[in-house]
Amino acid sequence: MTNRRQFLAAAASAPFLTSAPLTHGIIDAHTHFYDPSRPQGVPWPPKTEPILYKTTLPDRFRKIVAPLGVTGTVVIEASALFEDNQWVLDLAKDNPIIVGFVGHLEPGKPEFKDHLARFHRNPLFLGIRLGERPLGQGVQDAPFIADMKRMADANLELDVIGSPAVFAHTVRLTNQVPNLRIVIDHLPFDSQNNDAFRELGQRPNVYAKVSGVLRQSGASVPTALAFYRKSLDELWTNFGVDRLVYASNWPVSDKLAPYKNVVEVVQTYFAAKGPEAAEKFFWKNSKAAYRWVDGRAKA
Repeated sequence: MTNRRQFLAAAASAPFLTSAPLTHGIIDAHTHFYDPSRPQGVPWPPKTEPILYKTTLPDRFRKIVAPLGVTGTVVIEASALFEDNQWVLDLAKDNPIIVGFVGHLEPGKPEFKDHLARFHRNPLFLGIRLGERPLGQGVQDAPFIADMKRMADANLELDVIGSPAVFAHTVRLTNQVPNLRIVIDHLPFDSQNNDAFRELGQRPNVYAKVSGVLRQSGASVPTALAFYRKSLDELWTNFGVDRLVYASNWPVSDKLAPYKNVVEVVQTYFAAKGPEAAEKFFWKNSKAAYRWVDGRAKA
């Protein structure tokens, strides 16, 4: 394994585009690790995605991000296979760049309580992720809401993913479980500035994960901030300095641009916001949202 001290020293000395370097280094709050060469294979990504369908483990990530100042990551589930929750947690044991894991469980099912108790025993298990459809259906069901309250009582969080319709579902969930911390994945959206989006901006336990900035425009992917400023300004206006969270969505981001481009666009944006805002965006807000484990990734 790469020498830990050498890795952190390189990350701490990496160039940063704000007026002062970060005191902690960057925490990337959205990556996926998987290994298609396992005997059982992987349910995602498909073999038809050559950029993604390759062994994607912490060593590969570390080599890419250390020169850019990234010292840790929250891994997000990439598999509906139940035991793949344990696979990622086992991977984390020998890879301190992983500061936490958001898994895949099914709230509302009779077995959810026991499954949650099993994985919650590991401090690296930080919460679960839900898609738009199960979230929209679940907010109408009492067993689902009971499990969401169970998550909140356990001090775990919920990632949600989907289209702009996920905003309204999230409003309904927070109406019923206001103390549950929720992170909305892959913002900004093309059409995000609606009533539900603005309402979530007023709810202190809802965080906006800025992991979907770069996008295709015609035949190219712009890397200049000017192309993305309006949508980033909408996030800043609604969620403010305390609830915007940096993330890359690596390796999916490789389909658009190298990691360096992903981080530099938001570094440029936050350079104008000042050192305090940069500290919060690049690591403090993810700590507040996820309660990831201290002492594993620290510059």
